[in-house]
This record gives sequence, C-alpha cells and structure tokens, in this order.
Amino acid sequence: MIKHHPTHELLSAFAAGNCSPAQALILSAHVDMCPRCRQLTRAQEDCLAEKAFAHSAQTDEAFDLMLQNITRLPQQQGESVAPTHQVLTLDGREFKLPRALQRYASKVDSWSHTVGKLWQAKVDLGAQGRADFIYMENGGSVPEHTHRGSELTLVLDGEFSDGVGTYETGDFLSLGAEHTHAPRSDVEEGCLVFSIVDKPLHFTSGWARLLNPFSHLFFK
Repeated sequence: MIKHHPTHELLSAFAAGNCSPAQALILSAHVDMCPRCRQLTRAQEDCLAEKAFAHSAQTDEAFDLMLQNITRLPQQQGESVAPTHQVLTLDGREFKLPRALQRYASKVDSWSHTVGKLWQAKVDLGAQGRADFIYMENGGSVPEHTHRGSELTLVLDGEFSDGVGTYETGDFLSLGAEHTHAPRSDVEEGCLVFSIVDKPLHFTSGWARLLNPFSHLFFK
C-alpha cells in the first residue's frame, strides 16, 4: 500500500504545469502508480480548467452551442489495443515500469555493480538532466548521506528503509539538505528505485566520507 506521497503543493504545481521537466517526469510516474494522487491531480486539473473557461473570452452563444454538439456526439467504437508494458531488465530479472518511465528502459546505460550490493544504471534525460535506476539487493545499502541539493525518489519495486521510515512500491520521497538517511533493503526481492538528484550526495558516516571527493561519479 502506498503511504508516502508528494505534498499537496507539489501536486498542485504538477497539475498546473509549473514543475521542472525532471520533477514532472518522476511525479507523472508516481501518479501512474498511485490512485490517490491520480484522483487528486485530476481534480486539480478540472478545477484549473473550470477557472480557465470562466475567464475565457469565448463565452458567446456559438461557442456554447459548439460544446453542446460535441458532448452529444456518440462515442466512437474502436478496436481495443492491449497496452504494452516496457520492462527494465537486470541480471535475468524483469521490472515492469510505470507508463511515464517506459520510454527510458531502452535508454539506460549498462548496469554497473557498485559497493554495498548496489546496481546503478544512469538515465540520460537530455536537457532535463540526469537520473538513475538504482537496485539494492537483499542486504544492499547506500551509505548514510545528506544532500547538497534535492533528491526525488520513487520506489518502483520492492521495499527499503532508511532509519526514518519504510518505503514500498509506489512510495515517493522528496529530500533536501535537512535530511540525513541510509537507505537499505532487507527483503528477499530487494528494491528498485528511480532517483533524480540535482547535486552530488554528501556522505556523512565512516569510510563512506572518503567517497565525497568522488561522489559526482556515483550520483551526479
């Protein structure tokens, strides 16, 4: 069950088209997975549409008649097409992706196996920046860190905890410089996440602090 959602303010900005492209991408993927946020987003979009119509200059009788005629048109009976689900593959496993991320499954760099039972695949978002698919094996972890910028994370499959909370498939996290955590997955299936950071992480514990000069190599 999805328990962690974007804030109302963030969802409102998403519905209004006021998010950055990278934010919009990961929020769209969460909305694909989350019935609650999908309903809230649609309600917000409907509200914005009503306000736009209320202030529209096109309120004459001809426009009203056109709308009435459109709503009276019978629904077209077309052939139903079964949706195709683009999957992400790793070491023989397949992960089904939400609709918003499906086009990136074929655009990832090859998976790299890093420290802490972690797998990472970089995603080139073009002008939008950089993102990562990150898979934590059972017992895999990211060293304790804080954030020089912002980190947006969506759980795509499995479960992880970070000393602050436990996050399951569909959960959304938005973290900043005030947050310190150490993500770790202890479930048999591990955990796959999609993460966008705008600045390198800052490791805060033990030997991992030695990685700080090179953190841009792991998470840009």
